[in-house]
Amino acid sequence: MSTFRAWILVAVAVLGVSTSGPVTAGTLAPVVAIAFWRNVAGAGVSGTWALLRDRPGFGALTARRFWLSVFSGLVLATHFTSWFAGLRLTSVAAATALCATTPIYTVAFDLVRRVPVPRAVLIGVAVSMLGVVSITGVDAGRSAQALAGDLLSLYAAGAMGVYVLTGERVMRTTSPALYTLIAYASCALVLLPTALLTGTPLTGLSTRSWIEIGVVTVGAQVLGHTLINVTLPTLGATPVSLAILFEVPGAALLAWAWLGEAPPLAVLPGAVLMLAGLVVVVRSRRAPAPAEVLEPAA
Repeated sequence: MSTFRAWILVAVAVLGVSTSGPVTAGTLAPVVAIAFWRNVAGAGVSGTWALLRDRPGFGALTARRFWLSVFSGLVLATHFTSWFAGLRLTSVAAATALCATTPIYTVAFDLVRRVPVPRAVLIGVAVSMLGVVSITGVDAGRSAQALAGDLLSLYAAGAMGVYVLTGERVMRTTSPALYTLIAYASCALVLLPTALLTGTPLTGLSTRSWIEIGVVTVGAQVLGHTLINVTLPTLGATPVSLAILFEVPGAALLAWAWLGEAPPLAVLPGAVLMLAGLVVVVRSRRAPAPAEVLEPAA
């Protein structure tokens, strides 16, 4: 694949994942229903690929790798539900920016594990944290609801950090298709009783809600992530990881066009500062494994 064609595909992928925030914020479908059907579809795609291209992988899967994949799916369920809920409480621009802070959490996990971290990475984290403080400070002044949305988005980013690190470990010996099949299926299976216990309808939704769930599933879960994985061998993980950060302005612009939700001007300086710090973090760390870009903020 040529580099030019790969970048075209990356642009399409970023547009796909950018649909998640504004569509989820605007739909009337319950957040648990969105997460459930998105993961059912993702498991179906991954399962089909695994059956067609990686049948020997099923027999080689160890019990440890299987249960780590299940754990990853449980964490993914908390990521989706917390971030989708956060999108309903604060602006799409703030929620998407804060949910993009996953690299900060992975650096924090490295520090806890006493993994050496370059000084430039720490500087980038510090700059990003200033942006986070700025965004949450603005939203705290706006309303308690907006601040709650910010906190849910930050929690979702932390859950994604755990998901990324777990997936990175599993996929050292397991194919991405088999890993995501188990993770997505586990996520859907834990969301099913959650929906039943909370009385959340998974069927009987309006036609518009089904269309919106379909847009998010195809755009972010299938098309976006698939094209990202396709371009990794040509472009490398670090350039693709940096490109995915464009989801933040992309989601903000789509929310403006789709929902008429103009990005709060007071939030923009913090978002720019946070993204600048994340660029430093991603560029200064060792090249991440493909698992680190499989799940963008959504």
